[in-house]
Amino acid sequence: MPTLAWIVVGGILMSAIAMIGSVTLLLKPDTLNRILLPLVAIAAGSLIGGAFFHMIPAGLAQYGDSTGFYVWIVIGFCTFFALEQLLHWHHCHRSSAECKKPLTYLILIGDGLHNFIGGSAIAGAFIVDIRLGITAWLIAAAHEIPQELGDFGVLVHGGWERRKALLFNVLSALTFLLGGVLTYMLSLNFSVAFLIPFAAGNFIYIGASDLVPEVKEHANAWLNVTTFLAFCSSLALMLSIKLAME
Repeated sequence: MPTLAWIVVGGILMSAIAMIGSVTLLLKPDTLNRILLPLVAIAAGSLIGGAFFHMIPAGLAQYGDSTGFYVWIVIGFCTFFALEQLLHWHHCHRSSAECKKPLTYLILIGDGLHNFIGGSAIAGAFIVDIRLGITAWLIAAAHEIPQELGDFGVLVHGGWERRKALLFNVLSALTFLLGGVLTYMLSLNFSVAFLIPFAAGNFIYIGASDLVPEVKEHANAWLNVTTFLAFCSSLALMLSIKLAME
């Protein structure tokens, strides 16, 4: 299958993940939190493990071991830091009555930008190596599932009608496809190897700054153990996939 087809299919499937938010309508808040926190821990481990075990080694092979490579990792990290600072936006993985309606618009804007940048980074991985692209997509999808569950819940709690919340959540997710296609078009004339370390920086920031704080230091000791084991299991899975691909 051509590279562009992989990017388009990946973008459509990633956008479809936004519809998983409707699951929150069927679950009680306590049940959602019990499911969501281990999912967030798995996503954190997947992102951090994916960055260190997959994206950085592949980027070194493609880009070369130079100062510029590490600069792009830092740029990728700082891009998401700046995005959150400018939009006053964060991944709200817990249902929260404190999230007011104006914040819901910021969440949609932030999610759209986040998906656009993510789509560009994943497209860069597909362009370099289809196997790397598939791995990067799966890592990103592991993060998107708990994020979309949380975002949909925030929109509904912020006063949005459920169908409208689902529609706009899906529309914001379509920017992933847009970013991927535009990146592919640019790659026809320019090298996009820098997107691999850039994506690694994105993954490290989201995993370490956004997701790990969500799942650590809870009053429930068993929940702490569960989330830690979920985090370590996803790290081990990323390492196992890496070793299997060698």
